[in-house]
Amino acid sequence: MSNQPTLLKRRNFIKAASASLLLTSFNSYGFEFFGNEKPKKVALIGTGWYGTGDLLRLIQVANVEVVSLCDVDTNQLNTAAQLVSERQKNGKKPKLFTDYRIMLKKEKLDIVLIGTPDHWHALTCIEALKSGAHVYVQKPISVDVIEGEAMVTAAKKYNRVVQVGTQRKSTPHLVAAKKQIIDTDLLGTIGHVDMSCYYHMRANGNPQEQDVPDFFDYDMWTGPAPMRPYDGLPHKRWWRTFREYGNGITGDMCVHMLDTVRWMLDLGWPKRISSEGGIFVQKNGKSNISDTQSAIFEYDDHNCNWQHRTWGNPDDTDYPWAFKIYGEKGVLKGDVMKAEFIPVDGGETIRFDVVYEKEKYPEDLSEKDIELHAAPATRRHMTDFLNAIQNNTKPVADIENGHISTASCILANLSMDLKRPLVYDPQSKTVINDPEATALLQRNYRGKWEHPHPDTV
Repeated sequence: MSNQPTLLKRRNFIKAASASLLLTSFNSYGFEFFGNEKPKKVALIGTGWYGTGDLLRLIQVANVEVVSLCDVDTNQLNTAAQLVSERQKNGKKPKLFTDYRIMLKKEKLDIVLIGTPDHWHALTCIEALKSGAHVYVQKPISVDVIEGEAMVTAAKKYNRVVQVGTQRKSTPHLVAAKKQIIDTDLLGTIGHVDMSCYYHMRANGNPQEQDVPDFFDYDMWTGPAPMRPYDGLPHKRWWRTFREYGNGITGDMCVHMLDTVRWMLDLGWPKRISSEGGIFVQKNGKSNISDTQSAIFEYDDHNCNWQHRTWGNPDDTDYPWAFKIYGEKGVLKGDVMKAEFIPVDGGETIRFDVVYEKEKYPEDLSEKDIELHAAPATRRHMTDFLNAIQNNTKPVADIENGHISTASCILANLSMDLKRPLVYDPQSKTVINDPEATALLQRNYRGKWEHPHPDTV
C-alpha cells in the first residue's frame, strides 16, 4: 500500500505524457483544429465520389460540423447525408439543398468544399467566397481562362483562402523526393521534363437518349454549359468525356503533373504553349475529347512536355501516369505510388514509396471507391488548408497557382484546336497578337447564367 501514491503519480505522468505526445503528433501534421475550438461549419457542393471523399478526409483531421450538403441528384445527396451522419462527431444529418445559391444565403458557413463537375467550379467558388466562406475547390479550377482569372480576383477581393485539390503537393513520398532530390540539387542543371498519362480512361460509349429521372435536375446540372441530350446519369466518368463540361485528359490529368513539376521546380507561367492531337483511334463513340495529345510548355531553360494516349501501351509500364525530371546528374521519376532518383554515374537509386495510413484510419478500408494511396495526401492537404485559414497565409495549392496550372492546360487545348502556339499575357489577360485565341479565353454561357469576370466579381 505504501507504494500506491507513487504508482498513481507515475500513471498520471504517463497519461499526461501520452496526451502531450498525441497533441505533438497532431501538430506535426498541422492538426491545429482539434481541442476546444468551436467547430468550423462546413458545406459540400457536389456530393459525388470525389467531393464526398474530400469531405470525409476533412472530418478525419479537423474539428468541423458538416451543416449542409448540396446536389442536384437527390439520391446521391441522401446517400452522402447518411454517410456524413455516421462519420461526423455529433452524428447529425446535414441540411440538404439542391440549389447552392439558396444554401449559401441560408447558411453561415466557414468552409465550402466544391466537388462538382468542372463546368460548375467557377460560379460555385465565387459565390461561396462572396458569402464569406473559405473554399476547397477541386481541379481543374475552371473550364476557360477568364473563369480562373475571376476566381483569383474574388479570393483576393473577399480575403478568403482557397485551396485547390492538386494534392500531389501534399503527397508524402513526393514531398520527400522534392526535399531530398530537388532541393539538395542532386539533379544538377535541369534540362528537360516529360509528363504523361496512358490510362484507358476515356469513356466512349453510345448510350441512347432517355427520359430524365425524377430525382435528377438535369437542367440545373448542366447550368452554364451547353445542353446535351440526356443519355444517362453523367456522374463520375461520363461527363469527363465531353468538352462541354471539362478540358479532356489534358485538363484532368496533365494539370496534376504540370502543377507538381511547377511546384518542385518553382516555375510560373509558361512562356509559350503549343499542342497537337485529336481523336485518332477511338472514333466510334460520342466522346469529343482527344484520345491522343502532346503539348509543350516552354520555360527559359527547359521545356515541360506532355503526352497522353487513351489506347495502346504506355512507353514506361512502371510509370503510366507520371513526371520525369531530367538533370545532368540523373533523372527523378515520380507518380502517385512512388518516386525514384536514378543517377547517371551508376550510383545507387534512391527510392520513395507511397504512404498508407490504414491502421491509423481503419474506416478507410470500408469506404466505397476510396483511393487509399491518395487519402493521406488529401488529409495533409486539408490540414494545410486549415492552417492557412488560421494563420492568414497562402496554402500550398493556392488559387493563383491552381489557375496557372489549369489555364496552361486550357491553352494547350486551344493551341491544338487552332493549330498554332499561344503566348498568354496574364497582365492583359490576352493571347499576344492573336485576337481569335483571345476571344476563346471566355466561352459563352447558356441561357440566364452570367459568366464571371475579374472586373465584376
